[in-house]
Amino acid sequence: MNETVLEEARMNKLEIVKGLINPYPERFEKTHEIKDVKDLPDETVGVCTAGRIMFMRKMGKLAFVTIADINGKIQIAIKKDSVGEEVYEFFKKGFDIGDFIGVEGEIFTTQTGEKTIRANTVTFLGKSLKSLPEKYHGINDIDSCYRQRYLDLIMNEKTKERFLFKFNFIREVRRFLEDNGYMEIETPILIDKPSGATARPFLSHHNALDIDVYLRIAPETYLKRAIVGGFTKVFEFARCFRNEGMDASHLQDFTMLEAYCAYYNYKDNMKFLQMMLCSVITKLFGSPIIDIDNHLIDFSAKWPVVSFRDVILKDCNIDINLYETSKELLAEIKNKGINLESENDIHSLGKGNLIDLLYKKMSRPKIISPTFLVDHPISLSPLARANDENPEVTDRFQLIINGAELINAYSELVDPIVQKNRLIEQAKLKSNGDEEAMVMDYDYITAMEYGMPPISGWGMRIDRVLQVLTGQDNIKDNILFPIMRPLNNN
Repeated sequence: MNETVLEEARMNKLEIVKGLINPYPERFEKTHEIKDVKDLPDETVGVCTAGRIMFMRKMGKLAFVTIADINGKIQIAIKKDSVGEEVYEFFKKGFDIGDFIGVEGEIFTTQTGEKTIRANTVTFLGKSLKSLPEKYHGINDIDSCYRQRYLDLIMNEKTKERFLFKFNFIREVRRFLEDNGYMEIETPILIDKPSGATARPFLSHHNALDIDVYLRIAPETYLKRAIVGGFTKVFEFARCFRNEGMDASHLQDFTMLEAYCAYYNYKDNMKFLQMMLCSVITKLFGSPIIDIDNHLIDFSAKWPVVSFRDVILKDCNIDINLYETSKELLAEIKNKGINLESENDIHSLGKGNLIDLLYKKMSRPKIISPTFLVDHPISLSPLARANDENPEVTDRFQLIINGAELINAYSELVDPIVQKNRLIEQAKLKSNGDEEAMVMDYDYITAMEYGMPPISGWGMRIDRVLQVLTGQDNIKDNILFPIMRPLNNN
């Protein structure tokens, strides 16, 4: 039977419902959530719950229905003698799989051991005008899963579990931060200077102020302004926007968790973040040791620290310290037969961005166990503090797990004079064609001039962390509603 015929049949049933009641009532009083019903003892009476009908089997004077929501499912037994002949006939004629139903009744366990509600009353709560996908095949087309996530959630248990895990991960991280004295604050999304990271921004226009604005690429400089104002520990789950390439591990809009602590340095945050992730992983998985892509990873073990220079030297046989300019380094990269690809003209990249591109291609995919990568070139880290012993590198680390950068952290630069000079250099790179270089931000410099304490901060891409922890090939699998190219239809 084609979809048009099925929809016409459902429309006819809708008319039957309309003839008796309002098919879209405003509310239904529940005593229990579906997930809690199975914990109730037999003979519990007056149980009211509601959900979407996922299965229905009618057998003369008895029908069995399974209802579900994001958290669970429960079986309902609807017996003609219990609900009355009129209600039972209405149920048979008006209800379809996919419709919403409310039920009140008593708990019992069937002979097959399934906890069930014996219905005394049933209430129609909403008509599904389209048929759900066939139960045993679900919705498996990847493109459809992204475009119609609501169907993916309805039909696929693994999808439900994945997004519930995401919710629980964010909750546990937030709880850990708050338990350690961090305060969650909000920073602006529309800004007049794209600051806080080296990335290409999205441009928009503010009609009321008649100015061009950017969607933030990071909340960093505003969180640091809060430190200037007297906060000592702050964080934000921030929606960020970077107008860059899209692939299996990158999206243009994503959730970034950033946190800053006054009087910490980057080594303090190494300890703090391992403690945080080990605690959260243990709570969610029941153990600090988990399987990621067939690798057993122990979050409670000591995490190694490796330098940017050493991993590139090992993997490429190139000592980045021997090349003063990006032109010299690029010549050596080509001499080694390494082909690098970039959205921007590779010849216009600064040395820092060129080194980063080389590392991402040749070294990062080989790092599996949790590893701290340190000693980033200073040109790659315009907001990070220079190392006291080697001013050519910064006090910064990245946490790499299974070939993915999950956390980026610094001892922050708090000297306004040095920061101003670095931003001037970034502005020169931008004027020379490096679209990912930062712009000059005098307002942030002014804030710094009022004085900053020592600070260490870090950023975690939530969606990428979850991609690694849940073993998904594409980051979109952890985004409820990822942006997609529109279908050419009306």
